[in-house]
Order: sequence, then C-alpha cells, then structure tokens
Amino acid sequence: MAYQQKNYWDRVYKTRQPSEVSWTEEVPKTSLEFIHSFNLAKSARIIDVGGGDSKLADYLIAEGYENITVLDISETALRRARERLKTNSKKVHWIVSDINRFEPTVTYDVWHDRAAFHFLTTQKQIRRYIHTARKAVNGYLTIGTFSEIGPNMCSGLKVKQYSEDELQGELSNGFKKIRCIKENHITPFNTTQNFLFCSFKSTR
Repeated sequence: MAYQQKNYWDRVYKTRQPSEVSWTEEVPKTSLEFIHSFNLAKSARIIDVGGGDSKLADYLIAEGYENITVLDISETALRRARERLKTNSKKVHWIVSDINRFEPTVTYDVWHDRAAFHFLTTQKQIRRYIHTARKAVNGYLTIGTFSEIGPNMCSGLKVKQYSEDELQGELSNGFKKIRCIKENHITPFNTTQNFLFCSFKSTR
C-alpha cells in the first residue's frame, strides 16, 4: 500500500505544475503566523510534514531559521523543492517517507502539517500518525486540515474532514489545544476550500 501511495504522489508531482494542484500557496501566510506565535529561537527544530514542494521552507530560510526538515512521501516533490531553492536547499534536511513509516531520530520544537493529516482516513493510520507525533514533538504542533464544510475529496482521493472538537479529540492524548481558526483557501483555479488550522502544545 505504501509503495502504491508513493507511486501515486510521484505521478501527481511529475504530471502537474503548482498552478494545477489545489493546495498551492504563493505565500504560506497562516502557517508562518502559527509558527511565529510560538516565539521560538531561530535554531528551533521545525519539521514540515507532507511539505512537498511548498514554499514554507523558502520563507523560513529567508527569516533565518537554521534547522528545517521537510518530509514527504514523494521524492519528485522534494526534488522540485530542492531545485527551486538551489543552493539554499543545503539548509534543509530532506526526508522521503510515508508519515506512517517515519521513525524520528530527533525531537522537534515545531511539527507543522498543512493538508497531509486529512489524507489519513482509517483509525489505524490516524493512531500511527499521532503516536509518531507524540514521540517526535517536544514543543508545538500545528495542523491544517479540511474543515467539516471543506472538500471531502482532494486530488482524486477521499479525505477526512474535521471540526475543532474532532481534531482536539484526536490529539488529546499528548497535546493540549492552544487555538484554532478557520479560513478559506483560494486555489490556483479560483475555487474555495475551507480549512481548519489548530495549534497544540506537547504535554510530554
């Protein structure tokens, strides 16, 4: 199954440009605002889970963050990000992995996930993700998922929608909610997706 998922996402990134996928953001404004709210040193360890070829790493580097990791199941997506960043790509630790097979070897001050968690649709997948996050996070976690009024499909795959209470409930064993917001994401093809963004503090 993991091999099939990897092939699926590699094919998506090989055949579609950023302007052709719904999750593209020119400026990851909300993600940056949540990260800034944690008031961390520039040496803080930050992992972007399911980061793909997102520009979050570009902005974090520009702001002087020194310890950035981007994880994604698609090697193609990470290669595109490295090519875009050019020499700055050396400032990022790149990990090709299915999040449910990821075995963290360090702890992170920030675990950031925009639009990866909602692709996990079974309790087994969700429990594994949260188990990994509990092991990996000694600080803060921020997740952006489709809200209960957001899409129920993305890139041809079924996703799980979340209310604030549902997301808080899933993460209650290991994390304490700080705050949540909802916002409309305007896709590159001018459609609207309603997202729920929440931040949490590790209770480890």
